[in-house]
Amino acid sequence: MQGAGQVVERLNAWGARHWKLIVLLFWLGYAAYALFIKWGQIRGFALADTDDNLRMAQVRALLNGQGWYDLVQHRLDPVHGGADIHWSRLVDLPLAGLMLLLRPLLGVADAERWAAAIAPLLAFLPMLLALALITRRLVDVRAVPLVLVTMVFAGSATGMVQPLRIDHHGWQLAFLALGLAGLADPSRRRGGVTTGLAAAASLAIGLEMLIYIALMGAAHVLFWVSDRDQRARLVAYAVSLSGGTAAAFLLFASYDNRAAVCDALSPVWLGDALVGAALMVGLAMLRAERWTMRLALAAGAGLLIAGFHALASPQCLTRLEGVSPEATALWLSHVREARPIYRHGAEIMALTLSLPIAGLLGYGLVAWRGRGDTDLLRRTIAVAVPGLVALILLFWQTRTGPAAQMMAVPGAVAVAFILAPLAYNARSPLLRVPGTVVAVLLGLGALVPLITGQLPNKPKTAAQKRVDVANRTCPSLRALAPVARQPRGLIFTFVDLGPRIITVTKHDAIAGPYHRNDRAIADVMNAFRGDEAQARRIIAQEYRSDYLLVCPDMSTATIFQAETPKGFYMQLVRGKVPDWLTPIDLGPKSPYLMWKVAR
Repeated sequence: MQGAGQVVERLNAWGARHWKLIVLLFWLGYAAYALFIKWGQIRGFALADTDDNLRMAQVRALLNGQGWYDLVQHRLDPVHGGADIHWSRLVDLPLAGLMLLLRPLLGVADAERWAAAIAPLLAFLPMLLALALITRRLVDVRAVPLVLVTMVFAGSATGMVQPLRIDHHGWQLAFLALGLAGLADPSRRRGGVTTGLAAAASLAIGLEMLIYIALMGAAHVLFWVSDRDQRARLVAYAVSLSGGTAAAFLLFASYDNRAAVCDALSPVWLGDALVGAALMVGLAMLRAERWTMRLALAAGAGLLIAGFHALASPQCLTRLEGVSPEATALWLSHVREARPIYRHGAEIMALTLSLPIAGLLGYGLVAWRGRGDTDLLRRTIAVAVPGLVALILLFWQTRTGPAAQMMAVPGAVAVAFILAPLAYNARSPLLRVPGTVVAVLLGLGALVPLITGQLPNKPKTAAQKRVDVANRTCPSLRALAPVARQPRGLIFTFVDLGPRIITVTKHDAIAGPYHRNDRAIADVMNAFRGDEAQARRIIAQEYRSDYLLVCPDMSTATIFQAETPKGFYMQLVRGKVPDWLTPIDLGPKSPYLMWKVAR
């Protein structure tokens, strides 16, 4: 036993020294495995999400000569000048770089396939390194391997870095993890710079992580409130945040984002970052010896930045997307990821919530274990609070699930690392084995998936099976091939099909699920929901469409089936086709119905 213990100690010591190599090897193995199991989808260019398809279309446009600051997607709603997209070129860079690198070797089509397969995995490496750093700094330097195992069970988070998942969510998670690693860093200046630059990069991509960025900024101020010697961290954070955000605005803000818009890095948020940073530096320069005085000064600074935002940008005091009430009712209210977690069923709810809850328990254990170390306690709370907020936000919108799971990983690892040895050393054998197993499985995030995996699945209805088949079949290259062979034109189709149409065919489309284009979204929904006269006015006259395309039983179609059973869409699928539509034969096996529009 003594020899075995010495071997374990040597392995732990080696792992603590070479943790970066362990993370790198795990990442390489995971990437190889993911590429292998996704090979069928890669070969079929199965960009399953609308955002992934649009990202590919945006990068193609860039490589074909569209301006760096011009993010308008001119193949969506071309009649009205194109669709204004609020995204950033920052996430385009790895995808575009891979495409350019691989084109001479593989040709254009295969270069796109492999670039789309590899690019998302690139974000996974900095995410893993950041989570390993947090764990080393808060839990134990020997606990890094547990981080890697836990990530396997963080399905919502790892789903954002799978091959073909080329949209920005994986990079947002990576920069969020790096920001938290800065908070966990005992080196004050290095930690402040890390968090500030990570926050700036995240803002350059989008505002999805804005609430967590605000919490990280507040943490730096509260560090200073609790200990005036933390002013070096506060200044480092403020300078890096302001400088990084200014650079990000200059490098990546599109022409449209130079206006005072609320849904992307614009003068609104640049101004907030600069004013907030100036106030932070000012606080750090003050010689306030008592923590109560520092707290009052911090509260005053918070009121100043809130007042500045309210007075300078009153339009940004409500929902940042600015979606019209009509588009909200017709479209946004039906978006699954915009629904609270409790509306997704017990199994999904359990799988999503188990890891964040375990993470909070683990952060509590770390805080209790280190309660005599004020600096460690402070850094632990700072890392734990954004995870708590993400967990709470799940009961508002499910889209916070990936962030909630990822931020929980170091805390969940702490559950296994702290509780498993206690259970293993228990006097009672009845507690020793089951207690150790439960602690490990709970900490690794494996307990709930293992339990739910043994439960019988609720059988799907015939209607649900038809929807699954349609959602899987209609976006495929095989199904869209006959559509692509038609003479080039403008296709009026479901909102969720628009990005796929412009990515894998030569045709243009009307809309995609992007909130700045809420007028086109509402028009599409109204055309399918209303009567034939309204449909003709919208499809043929207002948008001057060449084709009408529908895929019966897709998820979008179920909205029309349920809410407007006498609407235009239901008339079409029942065979009641007006004379201004001429059927197009796409073959006997096509899941689509397509018509030529007479204008």
